[in-house]
Amino acid sequence: MDKVTVLAPAKLNLSLDIVGLLPGGYHALDMVMQAVTLYEKIELEKSREITLELPGSPLKADEKNTAWQAARRFLEAAGIRGGARITVHKAIPAQAGMAGGSADAAAVLVGLNRLYGGPLSFCRLLELGAQVGADVPFSLMGGTCRVQGKGDILKALPPCPDCRFVIVMPEEGVSTPAAFARYDRMPAAYHPDVEALEEAVRKKDLSALCGAAGNALQPCSGTEETEHICRRLRQEGAITALMTGSGAAVFGIFADEAGAEQARRTLQGEYRQVYLTAPDTFGARVTEEA
Repeated sequence: MDKVTVLAPAKLNLSLDIVGLLPGGYHALDMVMQAVTLYEKIELEKSREITLELPGSPLKADEKNTAWQAARRFLEAAGIRGGARITVHKAIPAQAGMAGGSADAAAVLVGLNRLYGGPLSFCRLLELGAQVGADVPFSLMGGTCRVQGKGDILKALPPCPDCRFVIVMPEEGVSTPAAFARYDRMPAAYHPDVEALEEAVRKKDLSALCGAAGNALQPCSGTEETEHICRRLRQEGAITALMTGSGAAVFGIFADEAGAEQARRTLQGEYRQVYLTAPDTFGARVTEEA
C-alpha cells in the first residue's frame, strides 16, 4: 500500500492529580484519561522525505510539530530510509488540554507502522510516543486508562459508564508550562481522589464517577472563564463539570444524549467552539488503506 488514513481521538481528564516531582523537574501525575469521539484525521503517503501539511490550521508545519517528530523517530527506529507525506486535518482545539498534538503524533506512529508493513511492536510505539510527548502513549492506547508518571505508565481500565460529554473551549487557550508554574506557586494544593474515580469506573457508577472527578490544575488555568463555563454546564444539566488537562477546555458530563444535545445547542449561542462527544474505546487507528 502507498497511503493510509488514521483517526485519532481527543482526550479528557476525568481526574488529574499532581503527586510529586520527577527527575528533570517533571511533575509526577496521577490521572484517569478518557478518549472521546472528536477526531484528528491524518493522511500518510510514502515519500522520499518527511513533509507536513496542516490545511486550514494556523499551527506551524515544521520540524517542531509533534507529527513531524513522530515520523522522524519512527523511521529512525525502524531503519527505514524513506519518508512520509503527512497531511493533518485538525479538529481538536489547540491549547485546550485535549491532546490534539499528541493525537497527531500517535496517528503518525500507527499509520507509518501500517504503511511500512508493521516493523515495530505496539510496545515500541508506546516507547517512541513517550519520547515525543507526555500524552502520546495514551493517544495510542485510547479508551479509559489510569495514567501515572509523566504519562508513560498506563493501566487500561474497563470502559467508563455510558454518558455524554459537552466540551466548551474558551476564546483563549492555556499554556501548559504556565499552568504548572502557577501550580508550583500555590500555597495549598487541591488533590482529587483518583483511586475513587477508578473504582467508580470499574463499578460503572456514573454518579460516583462524577463525584470523584476533579483537576488539581483547575485553579491554575489563568482564565476567569473556566469557573463560569463550569457553572453554565451545570445549569444546563451536567452532573458535574471540570477543566481537562492544563486547560483551557471545560467539559460537562451528562447522563443521556438528549440532555447533552440541549446543552450543546444552548451553549453554542454563547461560545464558538462547543462539542458533543461520547466515550471512545480505542486510540489512534487506521481507517482506510490504498
